[in-house]
Amino acid sequence: MSAGRFGVRAGVIDWGIAVGVAAALLVTGLSEQHSGTYLDLLGYVLLTAGGLGLVARRRAPVLVLAVTGLCAAGYQAAGFDVPAVAYLFAVYAAVRAGHRTVTVAASVIMLGVLPLAALASGLHDTGEAFAQARGALELAWLIAAGAAGEALRQAERRADEAERTREETARRRADEERLHIARELHDSLTHQISIIKLQAEVAVHVARKRGEEVPEALLAIQEAGREAARELRATLEALRDDDTSPPRGLDHVAELVERARTTGLEATLTIEGQRHDVPAAVDRTAYRIVQESLTNIARHAAAATASVRIDYRPDALAVRIDDDGKATSDTAPVPGVGLLGMRERVTALGGRLLAAPRGEGGFTVQAELPVDRTS
Repeated sequence: MSAGRFGVRAGVIDWGIAVGVAAALLVTGLSEQHSGTYLDLLGYVLLTAGGLGLVARRRAPVLVLAVTGLCAAGYQAAGFDVPAVAYLFAVYAAVRAGHRTVTVAASVIMLGVLPLAALASGLHDTGEAFAQARGALELAWLIAAGAAGEALRQAERRADEAERTREETARRRADEERLHIARELHDSLTHQISIIKLQAEVAVHVARKRGEEVPEALLAIQEAGREAARELRATLEALRDDDTSPPRGLDHVAELVERARTTGLEATLTIEGQRHDVPAAVDRTAYRIVQESLTNIARHAAAATASVRIDYRPDALAVRIDDDGKATSDTAPVPGVGLLGMRERVTALGGRLLAAPRGEGGFTVQAELPVDRTS
């Protein structure tokens, strides 16, 4: 919106300058004494055209430089002793746009053409023609216009360079912070998870070696340790910008449900609608919602059953997890870190999340994630 307003404002300024310069040139030309021939009419047209041509100085500075130069030479040849003001504006615009070589070459040509144009009018001898040309395009004003354009061009370039530097600094700081987080996670969690995973695997191995039945809870701990190690590894790789291990998504929800069954929970998975590709962020968020919900059910709900339902809709992906645990409509849930994290993920994607006790008992988590399939 601001860019649009800036574009409109710049266009108004360009038109204002062009009309103002054209009016000034035309008034100066009208103030002179002329015989009223067709050459006078041509001169007035060239004075007006030279000024109005400045409206395109941002979009086509080299073309405007040529047009204003030809108009100046034309009305000089028609006998109008009017300064080449429009050409000075064109010099400023062309140098500001970076066309320094072209501008210098065109200006040298103009300094040679204007005396010839004044001679062609037939109103002056050679000395007067050169004096009139010098008055129409003062070398000092020509240099000043070019210098002003170059100064502003350098200032804009320095501003752009400063902006790029700020962006690179911010990106570097973000990379450093991401690596710092990765190191902290590695130092604080990897060792503990490795110990849990190793102890569980040893316990399972010893039980099987003795011919004893391995408890389901121990198998669940073993699998959870493996999954936690995989998740931590994937998180560290993502923080380090290492995409060799793709993040988990909807294709892995069935594994979550199967793992929940190993804890004694009667979990089911239902997929509805015509399956279609969803954005990666939606894919990961849906997986995290199911993962967090099943984890909460196993830890806190004291539930016997849980159902996971994924509904592929034309413009959204709906995820619902229900359990028959101890939650009731009379007890307001205390939002923990997991629930807050789910809500932040869903809100960031422009979706909606409902996490509340069910009227018939138990708890429900419902998320609706918008899917833009046109992009």
